[in-house]
Amino acid sequence: MTAATVTAPIAAGTWTIDPVHSTVGFSVKHLMVSKVRGTFDTFSGTVTVAEDGTPSVSAEISVASISTKNDQRDAHIRSADFFDAEKFPTATFVSTSVEAKGDDYVLTGDFTLKGVTKPVSLALEFNGVNPGMGHGTVAGFEATTVISRKDFGIDIEMPLEGGGVVVGDKITISLEIEAVQQ
Repeated sequence: MTAATVTAPIAAGTWTIDPVHSTVGFSVKHLMVSKVRGTFDTFSGTVTVAEDGTPSVSAEISVASISTKNDQRDAHIRSADFFDAEKFPTATFVSTSVEAKGDDYVLTGDFTLKGVTKPVSLALEFNGVNPGMGHGTVAGFEATTVISRKDFGIDIEMPLEGGGVVVGDKITISLEIEAVQQ
């Protein structure tokens, strides 16, 4: 963590991502004119807040759990052309800093996909804390970032006859996270 790290607005301790009340989603340009959206159905992670309020985040996503609502496309994305899920079954994120940006935050960390690790910054919105419904206090977050798939070795080119490509390079990742205090 850097000197610019901020104090977390949630209590010290470990907060575990609740996959039932969270979403890991993405969108990517398709045929240069629209977007394909999808989710990953299997993921886990924690937000650990130190006694001094310094937060850290660690998360793991099963890339084989991709769902774009099209089985044929999902199988192709799992293949070596894209994720190579058999060889690289997980994507991971480990934070390195959190900095205030107005009322929101910037969460920076190391993102690993298909065996390639790159720094990524997410625009992070803290949605607050709630006593929960008998299973522990919950905190909510939303975060987004845009990555280049080519930066992570997903460099398949599927050119269109009239120009452009079937799948765009820029991937928008959107997270809606509910975490439960342990």
